[in-house]
Amino acid sequence: MAAAELYGQGARVWIPHCTEVWRVAEVTRGYREGDDVLHLRLDDASELVYPVGSQLPPLCNPDVLCGEDDLAALSYLHEPAVLHSLRVRFLEANAIYTYCGIILVAINPYKQLPIYEEEVIYAYSGREVGDMDPHIFALAEEAYKQMSSGSLIISGESGAGKTASAKFAMRYFTTVGGSLGDCSVEEKVLASSPVMEAFGNAKTTRNDNSSRFGKYIEIGFSQTYVTGATIKTYLLEKSRVTFQVGLWAQGYAGVPRAWRPAEVPVSWHSQEKLA
Repeated sequence: MAAAELYGQGARVWIPHCTEVWRVAEVTRGYREGDDVLHLRLDDASELVYPVGSQLPPLCNPDVLCGEDDLAALSYLHEPAVLHSLRVRFLEANAIYTYCGIILVAINPYKQLPIYEEEVIYAYSGREVGDMDPHIFALAEEAYKQMSSGSLIISGESGAGKTASAKFAMRYFTTVGGSLGDCSVEEKVLASSPVMEAFGNAKTTRNDNSSRFGKYIEIGFSQTYVTGATIKTYLLEKSRVTFQVGLWAQGYAGVPRAWRPAEVPVSWHSQEKLA
């Protein structure tokens, strides 16, 4: 479709804004090929002459698609459309999950939500992706149902909730399939997390307990049961482990006296770091 038809009078576009990032404006005079500006009207009824430059501003999606649970269903898929859809779903529908094709987009609400209980897990069990609202349990069910070698790749910036998402996925597997033994794999993996986090985590400007390394968690199944898990770390800064000498002292303090070696340093803090 020609630009003159898309940017006719009444069309809505997104324009950059210094505080709102993107703002909606309505075209008041149809665009013609070769025009250097667009005549727009903002929400506050003020008029704006917007310089076109080398690229026309992104078009708004129809109102009927506002809050769509799959971004791939949008007529126009670009940065302002994605941000607006996620904002509407998060603020108006209190929905932190949104699909984008086979990808699940998650927004960290920084608070506890009642959407991870056992009854919610069983509600997603046996369902197809798309039958219910977007959720980490829906992806976990899809992986569990196929019961073949595969991976759930969880990525995001610091504080996005990657570690929490991995825990929820493991909880789904152990709840639906069960585990062999008295202690679930999820509990064992979660119990080991504080040890690794003590050596590999750090406080950042966005997260007080940011994981400064990657974790590859491999979960083993026998039929439908979870039989075990292997955790491998990567991109771990060795110097971060070396300089956490206080953790060794705390760990040593917890060892029963009968198990301690005969000769120990007088003061852990007085020892030179050799690595």
